[in-house]
Amino acid sequence: MIRAIRLAEEGMNKNAGGPFGCVVVKDGKIIAEGHNCVTSTNDPTAHAEVVAIRKACEVLGTFQLNDCTIYTSCEPCPMCLGAIYWARPQKVYYACNKNDAANIDFDDQFIYEEMDKPLTVRRIPFEQILQQEGVDVFNKWAKKTDKTAY
Repeated sequence: MIRAIRLAEEGMNKNAGGPFGCVVVKDGKIIAEGHNCVTSTNDPTAHAEVVAIRKACEVLGTFQLNDCTIYTSCEPCPMCLGAIYWARPQKVYYACNKNDAANIDFDDQFIYEEMDKPLTVRRIPFEQILQQEGVDVFNKWAKKTDKTAY
C-alpha cells in the first residue's frame, strides 16, 4: 500500500493527473503499477487502477488477474470498480475512501446517481438505434465455436 500511495504522490508531483496510485501484486511481488495519467495523456480512462490493470495483464499475458491482489491509494471510482470486477483479482485493498476523495473535489456520487436513473432522464442523452443490427452480431458471437469466453 505504501508503494500505491507513493505513486499517487509521484503522479501528482509530475502533474500527470489526480493523486491516485495503484499496484498489482502476485505471489507477494509487485508485477505492475500505475498512477493517474488522465491530464498528461488526455485519456479520461487513464485512472491509476486501469493503468495498473492494463500493465499487469500485459506482463501476465492474460485478461484476468485471478491470483492477484490490487492495492490502490483510494477506493475505486465506478469505472475502476468495473475494470476491477472484469479483471477478477482475489482482493482489493484501498487507503482513502470515496468521501476523502470527494473532500478534494473528486466526487463520483453523481455517477452512482446517474446509473440509478432511467436512460431518458440522464444528464447525457442515451438513445437506442439499430438494435437489430447489433443483435445480429451478438447472435453470430453466440454461435461462434472458436471464441475465447470470458
